[in-house]
Amino acid sequence: MKSDKSIAFFTEMNLEGKTPRMHQNMRTEFAWFTALNANHHSIHRLEVIEEKYDLGILIIPKNVTPFIHMDIPFLMRKVCKKIAFMQEGPSWYFQSLPLSESIWFFNTMTDMDFALAHNDVDLKYYEGLLGKQTFINPTLMIEDIIKDLPTEDRKGVIIGGNLVRWYGGFNSLIVASEFEDEIWAPRMGRMEKEEEAISGLNHLPYTNWYEWIRALNNFKYAVHLNPNSIGGTFSLNCAYLGIPCIGNEYSNTQRICFPELSTHPEDLKKAKELAIKLKTDKDFYNDVALKSKQLYYEYFSEKTFLETWEKILQQI
Repeated sequence: MKSDKSIAFFTEMNLEGKTPRMHQNMRTEFAWFTALNANHHSIHRLEVIEEKYDLGILIIPKNVTPFIHMDIPFLMRKVCKKIAFMQEGPSWYFQSLPLSESIWFFNTMTDMDFALAHNDVDLKYYEGLLGKQTFINPTLMIEDIIKDLPTEDRKGVIIGGNLVRWYGGFNSLIVASEFEDEIWAPRMGRMEKEEEAISGLNHLPYTNWYEWIRALNNFKYAVHLNPNSIGGTFSLNCAYLGIPCIGNEYSNTQRICFPELSTHPEDLKKAKELAIKLKTDKDFYNDVALKSKQLYYEYFSEKTFLETWEKILQQI
């Protein structure tokens, strides 16, 4: 990126400074920090930060209780020339909080100079909700630590979440059954551990991002009918590896990288038809797999991400 603007992210994590490119847990927010050469600061330390930045980006944590008596925008403006809110989770999430926390969350967003969103549908939501200029901050992977993964003899189906409404895992499981192959799911934070010990569903252990990508590389098919429009890292990871993924058409990573496999998250009839086609039509499978890799590099590479951010910085 040509811009010499200094950028910092502010989250609830107790991390200070930059993220190394070979970081083992290079999930999306760490990838943003790394690509933008940005520092990270904990919200808990906002009152004592001395560094100055051209732009500060706030990711409000899901648990806002410790922060509702803080004027975070005011504190950020002491060290940042411009401040922005970055979506984390579904755009509606703040409305699920107790009313006092929901209002605090809303007021914090409206006190920002602009907003950053995951998907096109979220951008429209925030522009209407906040009346603020909003940009897409694309989901990103830093590939350094996962380059040259071996080509696996892939088999089985991976679904993108557990059997709770938040992840849409039950719908994904129903569709995944069409492949008539072993079905696996990652262990996520909202997993009902005892209730999910059912026949025909296996679980990957909870692990860091590097080990997750290595495990994902073993699967032939993927299904992620998450009902929310969120960051879409699952679909993006699948696209990078060339694993066909059936998923939510409202997620940019899914819709762009897998246009033939994107559907309304509750259109199980279409999703099942797509699963059968992937299973029975080898040419279709191979075409989708190859195209997803090409679309990943065209729209979600680090180079494209930095070009996007050059435009954002010019406009603000």
